[in-house]
Formats: sequence, structure tokens, C-alpha cells
Amino acid sequence: MAFFRACESVRPPGKRLFVDPFAAHFVNPSLRRAISISAIPVLGALLLWYMDRRAEGARTSAIARTRLIDDAVCEALRGNIRQIVILGAGFDCRAYRLTGVEMAAVFEVDHPATLALKLAGLGRALPELPSSVHFVEIDFNRQSLPQRLAEAGFDTSLPALFLWEGVTHYLTSEAVDSVLRYVSTCWPGSRLVFSYIHSGVLDGSVHFEGAADLVRNVARLGEPWTFGLDPAALAEFLRARGLQLDRDASARDYRSEYYGKDGGRMRGYDFYHVAMAHVLGRNG
Repeated sequence: MAFFRACESVRPPGKRLFVDPFAAHFVNPSLRRAISISAIPVLGALLLWYMDRRAEGARTSAIARTRLIDDAVCEALRGNIRQIVILGAGFDCRAYRLTGVEMAAVFEVDHPATLALKLAGLGRALPELPSSVHFVEIDFNRQSLPQRLAEAGFDTSLPALFLWEGVTHYLTSEAVDSVLRYVSTCWPGSRLVFSYIHSGVLDGSVHFEGAADLVRNVARLGEPWTFGLDPAALAEFLRARGLQLDRDASARDYRSEYYGKDGGRMRGYDFYHVAMAHVLGRNG
């Protein structure tokens, strides 16, 4: 993801969907050279073509998804949201690159080892870390999210936005359920934006081009996909956990939204979705 975001950031202003000046600090030296090459018009086009050929849909889905969530964050900040929780923050740098985020308290939640890498990269990119950002160490499958966030100063009596990108498909169903039920205890109207994969990818009930190979590859790498959802049942699934579905978009949907006509011709990763929801009122 950091590599994809870095390559997108050096594209011409009229073509790129966003700028992430921090992404390059989280890739190894050989990939940083590739990022430099991608800034050269003809060579950059060839590099993008090669990436898309090797993993069809991976880059375009990731880039359009990043922009979609960026826009959701900016919209929330224009409202009454002044707390942002990034679950499984990884190398997400929205807290440092999006205008207006400095007005909110940001809680970056992830495994201690991942946060250590994140802090090292930020140390190379920033003279100092903003005081509004709080780093919260957690193992989602073992530790209590409410406890860890409360210790960091998160207030459930104030509106919040939760971002959960690229995480749920690596968790157990119990862990996902626990997080969703916790989010629903927050102030009514608080928002949740999360990604998920179509459950048909895991049980083989729905065919998506290239998905079976991806499932096998991530399992061989020791990071198997373990959780998915059926889009047709998503609204009821969330409502049972105190959340109201506002939008569910597949990679095909958000690529078309941000790439226009070109997006309609893009293929791959159509099983990947982004859902947006809000916390229901106390009376449902």
C-alpha cells in the first residue's frame, strides 16, 4: 500500500487522486528507486502497466479506495467529528497529510511492532510528531480495544470517526464482532468506515477473477484471509450490532467513481468492498 500510494503521489497533478508525501518513507531502497522512475512520464506509465499486469486490480483498487476514505474523513471533519480512531493504522498517514485533521484527536491503533516501524518512518519525515496524535498498541485478537482506547484518552461520549481499512479479513469473526459492538456504544451518529472482502471468496461460492490464487498466496505467506461478509446481508449484520449501513461500495464502484470511464474498464479485486455506517440512536 505504501508503494502504491508513493507512486500515485508522483504522478502529474491532473492525473493523481491524492498526494501522500510520507508513503515513500515506508518502502525499502529498491522500491524507492522504482518510485523515482515512476515520476518519469514514459517510464512511469510502463511501471504502472507492469504492476497492473502482475496483480490485476490491486493498485487501482487500492488507490481509488484511499481517495474514497480520504473524502469520507474530510466530510466527517466538516461536520462535528473531532475524534478519529484508525484501527490497524499501519502506514496510514492521513493524520499528517489531510487538511483539517489537526483539529481532531487521532488515535492510531495497531500492533506494537507495526507502530514501531511507523514511528521510525515518521521520524524520518517529520521534525516532530503532532501532539494531537496518540499511538495505541494492541493485538486485536487478544486485547481489549475499549480499555486500550480509554487509557489513551478516547471519549465515547463525543462523536467519533472510526477507520478500519485493510484489516477485517485477517481477523476472527469474534474479533470483528467485538470491535463493531464497541463502536456502537459510542455517541449516536459516530461514523465507521471499513473495508471487507466478499465471503464468497473464502468459501468458493462466488467466482471472482484471480481471487482463488490470491487466497492461496496470502495463506502461503502466513497471513491467511479468515473473515468475509456477504454484501446482501451486510445491512442486517450491522443493524444487529447497533450500526446503520449508509453505503457499501465494491472496488468496481469506487474505481468508476474516481477513474471515470477508465474505471469501468478496470478489472480485478471486485470482491473488495468499503462500507460506511453510523451509530444508531439509543432507542435504535
